Amino acid sequence: MHKNTLLALLLPAVSVLVACGGSPPPPAKNAETAPTNTSAKTEDPKAVEAAVQASPTASAVNIDPAITKACGLGAAETYFAFDSARPRPEDGKILEKVATCFASGPLKGRTLKLVGHSDPRGTDEYNMTLGLARADSVGNYVKTHGLPEKQVQTSSRGKLDASGTDEPSWAKDRRVDLALE
Repeated sequence: MHKNTLLALLLPAVSVLVACGGSPPPPAKNAETAPTNTSAKTEDPKAVEAAVQASPTASAVNIDPAITKACGLGAAETYFAFDSARPRPEDGKILEKVATCFASGPLKGRTLKLVGHSDPRGTDEYNMTLGLARADSVGNYVKTHGLPEKQVQTSSRGKLDASGTDEPSWAKDRRVDLALE
C-alpha cells in the first residue's frame, strides 16, 4: 500500500516535469521528407489538444488483438495528446475492463506489458522519459482498478518506432501499446 501511495504522489510531479521539459528536435536532415522543426514550446498546446480531443481515435492506448479477443473488447486504437502522459477520461472504461480481465477474467495471472511511445520530435532522452511516463500512467490506472502490481510491466520505446511526418500521423506515434507478456 505504501508503494501505491508513493506512486500516487510522484505521478503529478512527473506529469509536470514531462509537460514542461521539452527540448527542440534537431533540424530536419531532408526538408522534403522529414518533419518540420517543431518543439513543445512552439506548438499551440490548446489547439493541438482540441484537435486531438475532437478525433474519436485520439486517446492513449493501442491494445493487442489477443487481449481484445480474450477480454471481449471492441477494437481500440487510441492515442495521447501532444506532450501528454495522461490517458483521456474516455480511456477509463476500456482500461478498467482490461484490469478486470487480467485480475479475475480470462487473462487472470497473466502479465500486462505496457510500452510507451512518443512522436519523433524532441531529444532521444526526453522521448524515452515521456514514453515511460505514458506507460507508467496507464500502469498506475490499471493497478488502481484491481490489477496486481506484479502483473504489470512497463517500458518505453520513446521515438524509436515513430513514423509520423505531420500532426495526424504524429498523433498515432503517441501511444501506449498493451500486450501479453
